[in-house]
Amino acid sequence: MTETKELITGEFSRTVDDRYRLSLPDEFREMFKPEAGKCVIVKEAAGHLSLWEESMWEKFHKGRLNIVQERINMGHLGRNITDLQRFGRLLSTRYRHIQLADRARLMLPEGFREFLAVEPKQDVMVVGALVCIEIWNIPKWIARVEEEMPQFDTLVESLSH
Repeated sequence: MTETKELITGEFSRTVDDRYRLSLPDEFREMFKPEAGKCVIVKEAAGHLSLWEESMWEKFHKGRLNIVQERINMGHLGRNITDLQRFGRLLSTRYRHIQLADRARLMLPEGFREFLAVEPKQDVMVVGALVCIEIWNIPKWIARVEEEMPQFDTLVESLSH
C-alpha cells in the first residue's frame, strides 16, 4: 500500500536569530517530518531557499543527476566542457545536507544566508510549496506573489488536467 503524504501549505513569518537559526512553524512540524531530522537546503533564486526532506530531494532530483553522470561516462558531454564546468560549479554550491535541531529549528548555513540576503533579527517568510518548504526574503516573496498570483487559476487548470 502506498503512503499518502500530506501536502505542505501555509505562509508564516519567522525571525532569524543572532546565530542565523529559525524554527519551523508548528503547522509544518506536523506535515514536514524528515527521517531523523535529515534535510536538504537548496538555493533556488536570489532571496529564496527551499528545504526538502532528504528522501523527497532524492526522489525528485537524483534521477536528473544520474542522467548527466551517465552522459559524462559515455563521453557525450566532452564537447560541452564549458557548460559541464558551469553545471559543476552550480551543483557544488546549490544544495547542502543539514540536520534539523530540536523543535524543528534549522541553522542557515554560510553561503545560504548570504544568498537569502538575511541578517540576524530579520524576518523571513516560510511558505509551504506542497512537496517542500520555502524560505523567502520578504521583499522577494511579495514581488513573487504579486507576479504569480494573477496566473493562479490558469496554473490550477493546467495541473488538474
